[in-house]
Amino acid sequence: MAFPSIEDHETQYCFPAINSSCIKGKRSRHEHNNMYVFFSLLSASTVFLNLLVIISISHFKKLHTPTNLIILSLAVADLLIGLIIMPVDAINLIETCWYFGDTYCGLFVITLGLLLSTSLCNLVLIAVDRYVAVCHPLQYPQKITTTKTLISICVSWCCCSLYNISFVISNGYFNTSHRPDLCYGRCIVLITPAWRFTDLTLSFLLPCIVIISVYLKIFYVAQQQVKVLNSLKAGKFVMEVSVRRKSESKAAMTLGIIVAVYLLCGIPFYICSLTESTAISSTTMTFLTWTLYVNSGLNPLIYAFFYRWFKMSVKHILTLKIFQPASSLTDIFTDGHS
Repeated sequence: MAFPSIEDHETQYCFPAINSSCIKGKRSRHEHNNMYVFFSLLSASTVFLNLLVIISISHFKKLHTPTNLIILSLAVADLLIGLIIMPVDAINLIETCWYFGDTYCGLFVITLGLLLSTSLCNLVLIAVDRYVAVCHPLQYPQKITTTKTLISICVSWCCCSLYNISFVISNGYFNTSHRPDLCYGRCIVLITPAWRFTDLTLSFLLPCIVIISVYLKIFYVAQQQVKVLNSLKAGKFVMEVSVRRKSESKAAMTLGIIVAVYLLCGIPFYICSLTESTAISSTTMTFLTWTLYVNSGLNPLIYAFFYRWFKMSVKHILTLKIFQPASSLTDIFTDGHS
């Protein structure tokens, strides 16, 4: 029988040479290694799946539609969460210490806030895009163009960047002198009461209200359109319109599922993150945070389940057919949403 050594019971510090160092949590070697393997696989799969989405939409010309450009923007944000946020936060969780310094703590919070808020902005853009497509189909080509969509995406990324930089600077992440009670080796999200209300409104309530309201309108209008088409006599024009309406409704339903999954993962996180830290256990907050991270890897799986274009493009990518001449012009899709 192996007996624990005396060193196992000694208090360990994140930075033994620094007097204000935080105490390091203890994990068994088995738990330590298993966690590294699990989070490494989770991060790698998130990056790989979203990279497939990015390559698919970027490579194939026929997928360069306004809706798919927003999906591309969402995939970029999800990929960066898997590439940057997951590994750094996993190390912090496993080692129970923040080894990257105070400056990178502020940069990490900026990056995390930027990617999460940008994802939510992309979902708002998707909701608006589907609203115009379903409720105003004849005006869609004029109202929603590729140029307008690209501008909207760039504006949303810039606004989210400025907002999160202001948030981090105002809450003093780059200046720890006013937080003498905080030991060295922690990166904790601290929010002043004024910013708590502002962040609740801008980063959670307003986008959610817009998304939910728009989708309720979309599904109501879609049902009314189906009733009208069913009441008309069968004809070639009616059949073409019916097929087009079904395609748009299917796209709205699929993207609606993506929005619903995000809200289910995000709502508990945002509610808990805006409450007092003493009211929520660290384990609960960690679980909710990683639930939101995992959502970044779920979107490509939803595309694979509902979108024929994603299945076909992934097949071309994995079989290396995208390296064939003029492969970007290959006509393998019935339309952008099917």
